Amino acid sequence: MPDLSLLLPMVALLAVIGAFAGVIAGLLGVGGGIVLVPAFFYAFTFLGFAGPQLMQVCLATSLATIIVTSIRTVMSHHKKGAVDWAILRAWAPYIAAGSVVGVMTASSLKSATLQIIFGVVGFCVGMYMALGKSHWRLGAEMPKGPRRLIAAPIVGFLSVLMGIGGGSFGVPLMTLYSVPIHRAVATAAGFGVTIAVPSVLGFLLVQINGAPPFTVGAVNLPAFGLIVAMTLVTAPLGVRLAHAMDPKPLKRVFAIFITIVALNMLRKVYGW
Repeated sequence: MPDLSLLLPMVALLAVIGAFAGVIAGLLGVGGGIVLVPAFFYAFTFLGFAGPQLMQVCLATSLATIIVTSIRTVMSHHKKGAVDWAILRAWAPYIAAGSVVGVMTASSLKSATLQIIFGVVGFCVGMYMALGKSHWRLGAEMPKGPRRLIAAPIVGFLSVLMGIGGGSFGVPLMTLYSVPIHRAVATAAGFGVTIAVPSVLGFLLVQINGAPPFTVGAVNLPAFGLIVAMTLVTAPLGVRLAHAMDPKPLKRVFAIFITIVALNMLRKVYGW
């Protein structure tokens, strides 16, 4: 068991991270996971748990928190009439299928490989958030038929490999297909539930060697409980901010933050 003098500061740090992740999830619709995964990784590494499957614990624990955060966020948006339930119902089964494949893939990969995936995809997400233009469009409506059959599972698959909700991919995708930004943010919260529920059920069956204490399958229960407690309080605040302000300036700053986090993850893998 970790020494209390080491554990207590990390508990305090994770509480702050959880509060920040909740606000970001509600405000930008990118999902708290893009903050939580690297935060968990650095926290667990600092505590001395740096095994070859550590990233699976980070991904699974992040996704477990997203179940609660996304439900709270989507219900808050629903009260404001912002959720496009037609899109959510049409895309949910295919996203869930991609999530199941993502769990099977992630459980077989080494931590270093998952770090590389997180770093590369996180860098791309950061670049899009920083440089993407609001007027960019790929079509007038969301893909249907074969195009949806391809796109939706990819959203679920990549989200699980990064331990994130649907916002990081869902919001850009929907805005590129002419869904208004506030509706895209609200609907993407529903994507998060669809991704997280089947993936966490799968991760609970994974066996992790050298996991942090009180880890069931790949889900660390103390980190899950602490983050959920904070995000339940702060996610609705993010939703209120999203409907009260233009998030563009903050989005640019957050994009820089995510890019730095992604590059630092890659730096650690290659020992630079």
